[in-house]
Amino acid sequence: MALSIYLLVTAFGPLVIGPLSEVYGRKPILHGSNFWFLVWNIVCGFAKSKEMLITAPFLAGFGASANYALAKGVLGDVCRPEQRGRLLGVYLLIPLLFAAMSWATSVFQAVMILVSFSLFHETYTPLILRKRAERLRHDTGDLQYETADERLRANRFSSMVLGRALIRPLRLLVFHSIIQITSVLSAFYYGILYIVLSTFSDLWIDQYKQSIDLSGLRYIACALGEVIGSQIEATFMVLSYWRMRSRLNGEPAPESRIPLVLPGSVLRLSSLFLYEWAAEKRLHWAVVDVGIFLNMLGMQINGMPPQACVMEAYSDHISSAMAATQLMCGLTAFLFPLFGPRMYQVFGYGWGNRTIAFIGLAFSIPAPLVIMVFGVKLRAKVQSSY
Repeated sequence: MALSIYLLVTAFGPLVIGPLSEVYGRKPILHGSNFWFLVWNIVCGFAKSKEMLITAPFLAGFGASANYALAKGVLGDVCRPEQRGRLLGVYLLIPLLFAAMSWATSVFQAVMILVSFSLFHETYTPLILRKRAERLRHDTGDLQYETADERLRANRFSSMVLGRALIRPLRLLVFHSIIQITSVLSAFYYGILYIVLSTFSDLWIDQYKQSIDLSGLRYIACALGEVIGSQIEATFMVLSYWRMRSRLNGEPAPESRIPLVLPGSVLRLSSLFLYEWAAEKRLHWAVVDVGIFLNMLGMQINGMPPQACVMEAYSDHISSAMAATQLMCGLTAFLFPLFGPRMYQVFGYGWGNRTIAFIGLAFSIPAPLVIMVFGVKLRAKVQSSY
């Protein structure tokens, strides 16, 4: 229950945090969210009542949800398109380096928050330019120093600017087909991830009669798949970008990232069949581990290109665009584990995973093709609607 509440908040938190960072800047929102998460994460460790076990993860999840909106926003601010594949790989790798969550994690987080206060500088370009223009107007007395962002905000009250920013993620999700397609695609695979993670230990305890401690070691296969997959895909994204750039003799469109989704989708869905077959037949544990390893590897391969596509297609409002995508991902991460155990009880690991794989095949192949063929036209139709 506590995990479900935590995941539910990560769906809605970015809808507020992302737009705020595009009004007030990344730096204050990042620091405030980090401190908020640290405080309520510590409270979680000392919670003893049922009410506090629900309230503390809820509030901690709101602070943690900043990661889903701000991290990609900062990466988009500081790196060029040709660098995004490599930096996304590093960003996805670092959280996997911790062996487990413990009190030491909170100590490390507190230290990193203190370090970030002195080392992290503002990265949001419109805010940086706005402050520079204000300084030039003050120093020179020349009012002609004005940014494009200031001209857009002219004759608008601060409340109007803030209100428009806060509804931007929902407008993107409702009116922009690229956001809709990438959100549904990412959300489905995100839901699968949490079904697997929430039921994986039950497989080893109930089916293979392993101890709780030994069943925990099986997650090493999951971690290795994610680590290796993120680094492989980072390399593919860099090579693919430079190949497309040399072929076009210019900057590739954001949709050029999407073809890399297809091999990841095929690998992930086919590995589900291996995983379900091995689990249903109770084959050697190594076969199950190989299946889940390939599944996690495929998850990273088909998960990174849509993120890069959204970052490049909505470069002026990356945090809002990622918040729109995270809404769908957070909801599936919350909902899928609720019916996952019951699904395996009714259908077994065989037909349970087959059902998921067949549903995935129904749209995981057509959806990327739609973006690849019609993406540029779809974006052009709604370019000014956010």
